[in-house]
Amino acid sequence: SYGLAQNYPNPFNPNTKIAFKLKAEDIENAELIIYNSRGQKVKIFTNLMTGENEIGHVDWDGTDSEGNAVSSGIYMYKMKAGGRYTSTKKMILLK
Repeated sequence: SYGLAQNYPNPFNPNTKIAFKLKAEDIENAELIIYNSRGQKVKIFTNLMTGENEIGHVDWDGTDSEGNAVSSGIYMYKMKAGGRYTSTKKMILLK
């Protein structure tokens, strides 16, 4: 009942969609974190919205937590939920 999909499109410019599926009881504590290739946090998405047995998604516009455009490169995104689920995937931003 958990799942983190590969972002689409990949590579992307300037927007990408990251889909996920979580149990309803874990959605409140879930977060999606985007890291750059040096392992630094770029952006954190909390308050992820989805219903029971529904697929939710996050749209990332290639900006950091302060709204600044990030550079081209490889980024990792990691979902953590309910202390029981962690998944990480890779994506590429091409400008």
